[in-house]
Amino acid sequence: MSINPIIATIFLAFLPISELRGAIPYGVARGLTLWQAASIAVVCNILVAPVAFIFLETFHKILYRWGVYARLFDRFVERSRLKIHEKVERYGYLGIMLFVAVPLPITGAWTGTLGAWILGLDKRRTMLAVAAGVLVSGIIVSLVVGLGIEAFSFFVKRF
Repeated sequence: MSINPIIATIFLAFLPISELRGAIPYGVARGLTLWQAASIAVVCNILVAPVAFIFLETFHKILYRWGVYARLFDRFVERSRLKIHEKVERYGYLGIMLFVAVPLPITGAWTGTLGAWILGLDKRRTMLAVAAGVLVSGIIVSLVVGLGIEAFSFFVKRF
């Protein structure tokens, strides 16, 4: 039994480990056009920010009642804010957008949203920054996939 490539691309776009870097190449490898795979993956990955905010707020409210979690969380947040406060003040939402735009492991919509949530940044502006970063990342990944296909087909035809 084979899973539908569109469903698999949607699933991979939502996963924190793969996001666009996994969804777009997978969709193309399974027969979707680059445009189809990129469009599906980008739209789904943009939806990560609101889903992540809901998820984080819900579980945080539940877990914060537990004293150990509250102490660990407060300590972690305070250390995080002290470490990156200067960078947040300097780059703000542009920094979040650029962070999300880099298609490398540990960067992406999930991590960008988590960082903004921990720092208590505005949800609406964070979602816009994440969406812009996802669009840029989608363009980068699509270019790499498209160029990779062209380079591979050049060598296959050549030899």
